[in-house]
Amino acid sequence: MAGWDDLEGSEEFEPDQKGVDLNLMFARTFGTDEGKRVLAWMREFYLEQPCWQPGTDQSLGVFREGQNSVIRDIETRIRKAKLK
Repeated sequence: MAGWDDLEGSEEFEPDQKGVDLNLMFARTFGTDEGKRVLAWMREFYLEQPCWQPGTDQSLGVFREGQNSVIRDIETRIRKAKLK
């Protein structure tokens, strides 16, 4: 049976190089003037709109939240790349 001591790893955390490379590619792509404009449009068009409104089908909210998560993932990858 595992205890709390087993949760503390003795190994250093090493980020997945493929993930790091992908983050850098996102940062380069959306770091250009055109990329910044596209990301701003995506944020306004998808993220800054209501996910669901009363009277509409509930599945619309799930669908819209999926769209929003794509924008959040892009922005998170850009932030992570800037930390490196």
